[in-house]
Amino acid sequence: MSALSELNEEIRHCQKCELARYRNQVVPGEGVENADIMFIGEAPGRNEDQQGRPFVGPAGKFLDELLDLIDLNRQQIYIANVIKCRPQGNRDPLPQEIITCRPWLERQIELINPQIIVTLGRYSMALFFPQKSIGKIHGTAEKHDDIIYYAMYHPAAALHQQNLRETIKVDMLKIPQLLAQAKNITETEKKQEIKQMNMFEV
Repeated sequence: MSALSELNEEIRHCQKCELARYRNQVVPGEGVENADIMFIGEAPGRNEDQQGRPFVGPAGKFLDELLDLIDLNRQQIYIANVIKCRPQGNRDPLPQEIITCRPWLERQIELINPQIIVTLGRYSMALFFPQKSIGKIHGTAEKHDDIIYYAMYHPAAALHQQNLRETIKVDMLKIPQLLAQAKNITETEKKQEIKQMNMFEV
């Protein structure tokens, strides 16, 4: 069993907050373990709580459609949420729940080590773009500690506001270019490291 699989099994048995009393299943996340791109949503909904998988309801269908736009599928990325259990009645996550669950997400990020993290929705965005508004920064990216963070609306937003559908698609179409930039930066850094090593060997 891989380190990520072991971590996700640990998450499935979490009892650290009140949400454990009401859930049907924990939703740790799923996808390829060395994904270049990691998508982080907000919290499981009713369908996710029943199946133990992220983004399997209507918002998940739109996410699949968005991935198809850039020739990706779920087997090429990793999908997780800020919190791993469904809040009762699909309410918003509480600040303390986010704080309690955050170490699980941080360990997932550490193990997957993605080149790009795409935040889906304002709660995910707030972890990495504090004090900013999703309406202002969606479709923009920042780089910290060798990871590019890219803010997007949650796919569910398009289900409630049809006018956001095209906006979300336009933002999604920027991801391949970001990934190409990330890979180019990585290759440049590797070449610089090799060059420095060769200098020391002389």
